[in-house]
Amino acid sequence: MTSNEVVPADSAPPRYAVYFAPAVGSPWWEFGARWLGRDEARDAPLPQPAAEGIDPGVLRELTAAPRHYGFHATLKAPFALRAGCDLPALRRRLAELARRLAPVPLGELQATTLARFAALRPLASTPALLALAAACTTDLDDLRAPPSAADLARRRAAGLDARGEELLARYGYPYVLERFRLHFTLSNAADPASVTRVIWAVEGEVQRLNRVAPLVLDRLCLFEQAAPETPFVRSADFPLGG
Repeated sequence: MTSNEVVPADSAPPRYAVYFAPAVGSPWWEFGARWLGRDEARDAPLPQPAAEGIDPGVLRELTAAPRHYGFHATLKAPFALRAGCDLPALRRRLAELARRLAPVPLGELQATTLARFAALRPLASTPALLALAAACTTDLDDLRAPPSAADLARRRAAGLDARGEELLARYGYPYVLERFRLHFTLSNAADPASVTRVIWAVEGEVQRLNRVAPLVLDRLCLFEQAAPETPFVRSADFPLGG
């Protein structure tokens, strides 16, 4: 193949991601899956809630990008498997890693602006949380194929400093290790007024869930994308501590 030939989209390999998502059917899962309008485990649509100040059609559009991935917090960003590695090997390694890690209470979550989108974030990133995320980044990295030129260009589009470039070159993603920020995306990148409306619409329910169901990062979740442009599907959960 010459350097200017394009690989057909249907020949691209599947991609995998290691996310944290609340247990299916749990209060936080019900909140996140219904807010985005998708059950990521069944790859099925869900009715979205009435959001004060946001028209239903506008809400559908505002949540299109995160709906593609499902309600989650990224622990290892999407990647293809390197040559010689297969899905059973990835599952074995994920199970082994999960057995070695302890659950991490996330404390109180808040709806806030991150970059240009709305997200749920813990008030603090504890040493235990940062260590868990670092383990997901480093312990599985030998299974990852190098990112494509298109992936690298997309990551660089927002602008990276020297450390961001270093992390991107080493791990295929610039927001890892000391730059990791656990978050659950709630909206597309949008104008500040739209992002603010999303935050206002969810903050009451977020405060209620903080009181009645404090969230614990208690599992690693494997998400799979069969082909480009298809949504990510939650295919397996690996409880922490075995």
